[in-house]
Amino acid sequence: MKILFLDESGDHDLRIIDPQYPLFVLGGVIVEQAYAEGQMTEEVQDFKHRLFGREDLILHTADITRNRNGFEQLKETSFRQHFYEELNKLMKKLEYKVVACVIRKDVPLSRYGIAAIDPYLFSLDVLVERFCMEVGNVIEGGMILAEKRGITLDHEIELAWLNLKIQGTRYIQASKVESRIAALNLRHKSENLAGLQLADLVVTPIGRYVLGKKIKEDYEIIRSKFRTSREGEIDGHGLVILPK
Repeated sequence: MKILFLDESGDHDLRIIDPQYPLFVLGGVIVEQAYAEGQMTEEVQDFKHRLFGREDLILHTADITRNRNGFEQLKETSFRQHFYEELNKLMKKLEYKVVACVIRKDVPLSRYGIAAIDPYLFSLDVLVERFCMEVGNVIEGGMILAEKRGITLDHEIELAWLNLKIQGTRYIQASKVESRIAALNLRHKSENLAGLQLADLVVTPIGRYVLGKKIKEDYEIIRSKFRTSREGEIDGHGLVILPK
């Protein structure tokens, strides 16, 4: 079974536009279940143990950037450099495919119907399509794990998932969504799932890329991991940016 681990970057509310980050990114990593629960988890936990002497830390971009919740040592320049070097090695070594949908909130969205739909839910449709294509014609060949976001937002996601199973997407019939993806489950960040932490680490660099910011090594690694077409095309297959 393949698992799509999902996370987000930016505010999903279209009424709130941060001039420094006018985007919403929903993205994640596709990983074989046995690998995610076995070697991937071992590699991530080993990374934490080697650098911090503990395995209960949650790799979370906001905490890493702000040197908090166990990452206080990153205030030291030399250790911070070493941390990112090792983290990039880890992200390069692990086996996964990246998929993401980026919505530009600072340009007209009406032609895509996003104005009436929460960007998270709109992006979820896009990623479910790509995941169904990746799973292929395999009964219950996939499962989606997304991070819990609070009672109200969690209910919205659950309803959106139910709707996808009933109505399908623009390109994938409902019967295929329901047969290929066994479930969409919401999990707490505190559960320390390697796949969710990896998803967290990929979404912000994707946002930086779309904004035209300086490309760092982390994005170069992510670019090499994007889901592609048979011809190697990333756009529309591993990365969808709207409006185009």
